[in-house]
Amino acid sequence: MYPLSIFLCILPQQTYLFSCRLQQCLYISGAIKKDTKNKQVLDKLQVEQERGITVKAQTASIVYNYHGQKYLLNLVDTPGHVDFTYEVSRSLAACQGAILLVDANEGVQAQTVANFYLAFVNEIVIIPVLNKIDLKNANPAGVKEQLKNLFDFSPDEVLSVSAKLGIGVTEVIEAIIRLVPSPEKKCNKDSPVRLLLFDSWFDRYKGAVCLILVVDGTLKKGDHITSSHSGKSYEVRDLGILTPLETSVPQLYTGQVGYFTANIRAAKEAQVGDTFHLKSAKCEPLQGFKPAKPMVFGGVYPIDQKEHPALKAAIEHLCLNDASVSVSIESSASLGQGWRLGFLGLLHMDVFTQRLEQEHGAQVIITTPTVPYKVKLRGGRVIREFGREEVIITNPSLWPEKNNISETNEPFVMGTIITPDTYLGAIIGLCHSRRGVQYSMRNLDNTRLIIQYKLPLNEIVVDFYDALKSLSSGYATFDYEDLGFEPSDIVKLNILLNGQVVPELSTLAHITQARTLGKNICEKLKETLPKQLFQIAIQAAVGGDILARTNIKPVRKDVLAKCYGGDISRKMKLLKRQAEGKKRMKMYGNIEVPRETFINILKR
Repeated sequence: MYPLSIFLCILPQQTYLFSCRLQQCLYISGAIKKDTKNKQVLDKLQVEQERGITVKAQTASIVYNYHGQKYLLNLVDTPGHVDFTYEVSRSLAACQGAILLVDANEGVQAQTVANFYLAFVNEIVIIPVLNKIDLKNANPAGVKEQLKNLFDFSPDEVLSVSAKLGIGVTEVIEAIIRLVPSPEKKCNKDSPVRLLLFDSWFDRYKGAVCLILVVDGTLKKGDHITSSHSGKSYEVRDLGILTPLETSVPQLYTGQVGYFTANIRAAKEAQVGDTFHLKSAKCEPLQGFKPAKPMVFGGVYPIDQKEHPALKAAIEHLCLNDASVSVSIESSASLGQGWRLGFLGLLHMDVFTQRLEQEHGAQVIITTPTVPYKVKLRGGRVIREFGREEVIITNPSLWPEKNNISETNEPFVMGTIITPDTYLGAIIGLCHSRRGVQYSMRNLDNTRLIIQYKLPLNEIVVDFYDALKSLSSGYATFDYEDLGFEPSDIVKLNILLNGQVVPELSTLAHITQARTLGKNICEKLKETLPKQLFQIAIQAAVGGDILARTNIKPVRKDVLAKCYGGDISRKMKLLKRQAEGKKRMKMYGNIEVPRETFINILKR
């Protein structure tokens, strides 16, 4: 048993910074060897190695000898992107301290501000650290001034490191031991066992692998434990710690972080935030974690309906590893059976679908991302049909008729942008074009500004971040927090083919954006729909108002090919007969929209 066991979370402002930092800690403690095989030892997922970002919190326990005593440090590498905030908040809830890692070259970014306040609300020790001090353009003095202005950190308490060269890493580890309190001050080793489940993943041989914090008591192999959430009991078959590789141990002590396996096969039985306790003892469940609130929704369908069972299992296994994803069943006449998944952002959605493909070999169709809308209904029949007066709509096909709606609300966010003052005009123009309202603007230092805008979530989920990076030559950073729903004029945009509504192509939009969006969809359909023997009218409509229209000309047979001269009346007769035939065909003919067309239109 070590004299001190500390659980510490690292808050990077960029998702790739901390992996290198934590690896230096692993090198110094002797947990791993410094060679090319361990270059990306913490980036376990293929998507992390390919994109160069951290999307999943990784835990590593190290033993450090300080003044003749051995200390056990449990470190967590957390993502820095706003779409993975749930990973950060969940880790912070189980930690006693956090390192606020800031790039000495880039300075304080929008993610830095968001992560600081996440740690501040949890009332844990925050240690400010500057990284990349070895770079030619590094400005440690200027960044320390920013930390003082924003967070009231004294320049003397800010540590300076170079993770690449290993400079200052030892000082950071020793600062952790001096400043971060031991979890044993809040835990009780003499109380019955209580375990907080804060992460999990699926192993095809072992079942669910549960990552836990031992809050009270000592856990041993062979113990029978019970879930407070499901009430089911299990026998602990394996115990271990992550170093960062899985290392089996006979028992886990109070305050330690480790994993256990108990042949848990159902994903729902390993719910993040659950409390486990000894089967024979009763205990008060721990507080757990606040559920994640999805911000972006998208439909997921298998390419071939025969792959539906395999895709279902793949989604369940990934949701075990990513508890922030919400899942509901959905069906489409054109795409078949599928699911409506909720994500924290567009990058989160991209990474999840990429992991489906890479880790489970699933080929899927992803529909255009949408955001949830709140609708206030009127009329007793409609309210009884939906079960309540106010409903949350995430699927356009469920949108009520206009005369049954008394008020529509859309989600807004408070966006924080940190940018050099050179790009101020272009960024203000971008925010105003996205229906943004300026909330505040202040100087971060002599050359950088911090701007806050209230923005509709629907305007930023798809391409706002890319546009911001393009306008600012990559220097501006963006982060946002949820503000809830506010009244807004939201309409359902229907797409009609020869007067018939195609439900799968319907979408929701603000009334000021409906015409532009409808025109774009009509033009895209014109390019992808195959021609018929009669004219196809493609229309975008809101209610009874047609906002955009385009036509696909019919395929025409050359009925005059057999006429080699002769009277003009003969030719006119043939053309008239062809026109009448096409008119009858248009009256009775059905337009079959190929599955490939739906895929091209609906996918991002």
